[in-house]
Amino acid sequence: MAEAQDDNGKMKVLIVGGGTAGWMTAAALSRFLKNRISIQLIESEEIGIVGVGEATLPHLRAFIERLGIDEAEFMRATKATFKLGIEFRDFGAIGDSYIHPFGDFGTPLAGVPFHHYWLRQQRDAVPCGPLEQYSVPIMMARSGRFAIPRQDGDALANSYGYAYQFDATRMAPMLRRYAESHGTERIEGRINRVNRDASGNIAAVETEDGRRFDADLFVDCSGFRSLLIGEMAHDNWEDWSHWLPCDRAAALPCTAPDGEIEPFTRATAMEAGWRWRIPLQHRIGNGYVFSSNHVSEDKACADILAAIEGEPLADPRILKFRAGRRKRSWLGNVVSIGLASGFLEPLESTSIHLAQMAIMRLVELFPMTHDSAVDRDEFNRLVDYEYDRVRDFLILHYHATSRSDSDFWNHVRTMPLPDSLHSKLSLWRSSARVEHYGEGLFLAPSWIAVYLGQGVMPEAFDPRASLVGSDRLQSAMGDLHGAIQQRIAAMPGHIDAIKSLGGWDPSQ
Repeated sequence: MAEAQDDNGKMKVLIVGGGTAGWMTAAALSRFLKNRISIQLIESEEIGIVGVGEATLPHLRAFIERLGIDEAEFMRATKATFKLGIEFRDFGAIGDSYIHPFGDFGTPLAGVPFHHYWLRQQRDAVPCGPLEQYSVPIMMARSGRFAIPRQDGDALANSYGYAYQFDATRMAPMLRRYAESHGTERIEGRINRVNRDASGNIAAVETEDGRRFDADLFVDCSGFRSLLIGEMAHDNWEDWSHWLPCDRAAALPCTAPDGEIEPFTRATAMEAGWRWRIPLQHRIGNGYVFSSNHVSEDKACADILAAIEGEPLADPRILKFRAGRRKRSWLGNVVSIGLASGFLEPLESTSIHLAQMAIMRLVELFPMTHDSAVDRDEFNRLVDYEYDRVRDFLILHYHATSRSDSDFWNHVRTMPLPDSLHSKLSLWRSSARVEHYGEGLFLAPSWIAVYLGQGVMPEAFDPRASLVGSDRLQSAMGDLHGAIQQRIAAMPGHIDAIKSLGGWDPSQ
């Protein structure tokens, strides 16, 4: 990396593109590296935000907290609601419903995860109810209640996390105010030329009005246009559409019904994909993610209009995308973040997390004085690892089904799998074990929720689960279920919980 510096001797970073990814990047870099770098961000008001109501994962809470943004302020600004998980309907079979929670199932006994004991009861035909009744966040979600988890040593009180559902069009403006207050300079303009030096790195970009901007490091947050990273190499895309064939979304908001707001996102399988429902304070976000090889855009728009429960607030908007990622998200002096780096459909609300993950990796691995191939290679390794793991988890939702009622579901049910997912499924089917890893997305409870929720029953379970006496086990499970019910009965409703935090503002 060339050591071009600004007038204050700081390294120069130029972010191309605003939106959620761009302003999240600016906010984080200006918060954590402001004494060592200067930051400019170029965006155009003419280019809209790809925002249709956003569901997130619990990791965003840590990001907001690390920036020092008050949670109640964030919720008011973005019309956010709490999210305890995602309900999946009609995925394993038509009529099925399960929730992927942000939390555990039960508590371990003698070092053995709870689901092994539940599987033992199923084998022995001992009545114990569905697995979800031993999950605090699922039972909270089903009851429409919410409470902030407590870190006070109470196993049930801290057995879950939570995320947000918010208006994506309001996120970027809030982060822009934050980043600018921390020294980021915003530049209005549209880039029409990218200049490269003799080494192939980007030297500068030019706007339509002839202005030229140079930097040491360029961050591409230009979305699917990929204005910078797309110029660096033409063989830098790994296509995953053969595993994730959905390539369109028809999105629109609608009015919200009166009454309580569900503290979870819903995904309902459709003829050629699935539709989302994201309840916010002031409206509901809806969309149909579909494969254009299996249904037309006109039919998809008609199907989502027929499915929503409120009055539409806009016509359906078609978004086009392709599943995959960059083979290298950091090339030369260009780092791609967000949609410029890759896209995995929003089935598990991973879009913002993948951008956030890359941003924080960049903060950790930022090369301060030279072009560090070691930092670049490690960044790419970590980003690839996260994308690949999420990819496998999403494919599981499609493949683990008994549905044969449409060409789309026949295709995803019978398609060849990545070797990495095939090995995970084999491990689960043989022993009810989940591949272990210590960090990142989708730890064991997430996989368990989808496996069992979509009918992937294992052939065996941990033999240690058979060492506990039958009466003792049945009593312990009954006590746990009763304790969860008692705890949740004392919690406030979802709206009251938002109000008590100070985050309620449902105005348009």
